[in-house]
Amino acid sequence: MATIEIVQIPCLSDNYGYLVHDPESGETACIDTPETQPLLRELDARGWSLTYIWNTHHHYDHAGNNLEIQQKTGCKIIGPAGEADKIPGINTAVDDGDSVSLGKHRAHILNVGGHTLGHIAYHMDTQDAAFVGDALFALGCGRVFEGTMAQMWESLQKLNALPDGTKIYCAHEYTTANAAFAVTIDPDNEALQTRVEQIAALRADNQPTVPTEISLERATNPFLRATDAAVQAHLGMSGAPALDVFSEIRARKDNF
Repeated sequence: MATIEIVQIPCLSDNYGYLVHDPESGETACIDTPETQPLLRELDARGWSLTYIWNTHHHYDHAGNNLEIQQKTGCKIIGPAGEADKIPGINTAVDDGDSVSLGKHRAHILNVGGHTLGHIAYHMDTQDAAFVGDALFALGCGRVFEGTMAQMWESLQKLNALPDGTKIYCAHEYTTANAAFAVTIDPDNEALQTRVEQIAALRADNQPTVPTEISLERATNPFLRATDAAVQAHLGMSGAPALDVFSEIRARKDNF
């Protein structure tokens, strides 16, 4: 089975769109539709035909260009069942435990609601890749707009359980701001300090900090470290339930 090709495309001010291509079947999926022209230009430049849009959630910078791209390419749109009424042009609704195909490859659906109620992620385990939208960011997580803190924490645990080596393709270049916040929560974390320096160097060279990798997030992302004794101690919450610690971290980030 051929290895898929993943192309990361800057869109808008800080979004990333992704094209996922199976060279064996010729099928191509677009992860969300933040902007039409950059995605279509990349498809044209590579001679790829778009087979699917895989939406993660309904926000405009993720699904707002569905209809225009569908009209121009004839692609099918797959999106979260919990938000099917908000996903323009949706053909197939999927939820936790379902899977979708790209040629012989499969993407397993994880319900990672919280940022929005029905948010999903696409995990291609044979390719060590997960497309997570706004559920998880490099050193961050999505703001809890529609769901509850408990729902968001549970969703992050699903992503935290992905195997080491899984690349996390998130939808925004938020890492510099996330890093500035992370050090206020976990100031004695040497791995985080090293990562902050690496992020600064990448951005100074106008390079992306995405994708990230799940074991790196476990070691440095404060939103995945609510059970860590050092994080709890710094917050004055030693021994507190993980959900309470996560909620405190999220509240601090909302006001940072």
